Amino acid sequence: MSDQPAISVRGLRKSYGEHAAVAGLDLTVRTGEVFALLGPNGAGKTTTVEILEGYRRRDGGEVSVLGVDPDTAGRDWRSRVGIVLQGTGEFDDLTVGEVVDHFAAFYPAPEAPDRVIGRVGLTDKVNARTHTLSGGQKRRLDVALGIVGRPELLFLDEPTTGFDPEARREFWELIRDLSAGGTTIVLTTHYLDEAESLADRVGVIAAGQLVEVATPAELGNRQQALPMVSWRTPDGTPQQAESATPTALIAELAGRYGGEVPGLTVTRPTLEDVYLRMIGQ
Repeated sequence: MSDQPAISVRGLRKSYGEHAAVAGLDLTVRTGEVFALLGPNGAGKTTTVEILEGYRRRDGGEVSVLGVDPDTAGRDWRSRVGIVLQGTGEFDDLTVGEVVDHFAAFYPAPEAPDRVIGRVGLTDKVNARTHTLSGGQKRRLDVALGIVGRPELLFLDEPTTGFDPEARREFWELIRDLSAGGTTIVLTTHYLDEAESLADRVGVIAAGQLVEVATPAELGNRQQALPMVSWRTPDGTPQQAESATPTALIAELAGRYGGEVPGLTVTRPTLEDVYLRMIGQ
């Protein structure tokens, strides 16, 4: 990763009437990282991302994306940024190859369409009409359109919404491949396991402000949380206790119950547990 940030935001503000959607937000995204932006609906996540993409003007604050202010950015800057929205559009009468060829013509130095189609796993669908694609295949096409211009920075908005588990895992491999190639990725998602699997760091937005930025393992001091030991008594009554020494507690329980501890589990707070606590739910 480069020392120069891909995104730098200081004091970002945006209001709609009396409602402050973004209220003095600070954010830094490092070059080359996968950064997941988390937050409930209405928290200011979408407004923030749209400002970074240059689609929405801010009311105040400083914003630099790839060293340029999106408010005044020109065509050259836009060719360096890829955007994958929740739905790029419908091209029912065109084939996959025709759609990617068409979008490649918008960029000064696009990647070869055939190579892009191969990277997203659609080579065997190059001559297929887009209306015949599955939901996961259409999402792969959306990504192909987002990366055909060789972006330095890629925005992914809820990329796996509606995917089945197998399709999600396949899509994650595609994101990892893009990241390994040096693309900086900003990912918005409601799937906490997705953020944990893909992101180098995550940021949580609530009420228009960034609550915390950390690695998935360290968010909300998750790594310091005490393990929770749960078990059942012989009559089936659930029991649980936090313990700094869970192994010792399990040994004590094993002695108490003659070796086997009914219903024994040892867990730490998940990323979802920490996230819900941070946004007040």
